[in-house]
Amino acid sequence: MMKLHELRPAKGARRDRKRVGRGTAATGGKTAGRGTKGQNSRSGGGVRPYFEGGQLPLVRRLPQKRGFTNIFRVEYSVVNLDRLSKFRKGSKIDPARLAESGIIKSSQARVKILGRGELGRPLTISAHRFTASARAKIEAVGGTVIELE
Repeated sequence: MMKLHELRPAKGARRDRKRVGRGTAATGGKTAGRGTKGQNSRSGGGVRPYFEGGQLPLVRRLPQKRGFTNIFRVEYSVVNLDRLSKFRKGSKIDPARLAESGIIKSSQARVKILGRGELGRPLTISAHRFTASARAKIEAVGGTVIELE
């Protein structure tokens, strides 16, 4: 039986890389297969991606494809209810507590509570937003919802 370390490509299946520009005795000497003169024969030659010879590039001709950044967008760190099940019964949960327990990255982040999973104990949860299903599940087990500014 053959072992993994014994695997080899078939004889003649792989060739050595052609080393060009190593003198006329070697096959790719002098111009090294680049032809004579011109931008592409030089080292570092050629055009950058996106450049179309001075013609207005496609990306600039199609403004509707570029999109934009909404400067008024508000980012939320989302937390599902199943992540909150590790807290003890009756504990108060706010963004600072979520950050110190590693559920969100920063205590300054705005937090949105989503309704995936079940909550087995009543908790007092302070966050910036709650989905309707999350709010219903929290209140169903006797918890409290506090919506921050």
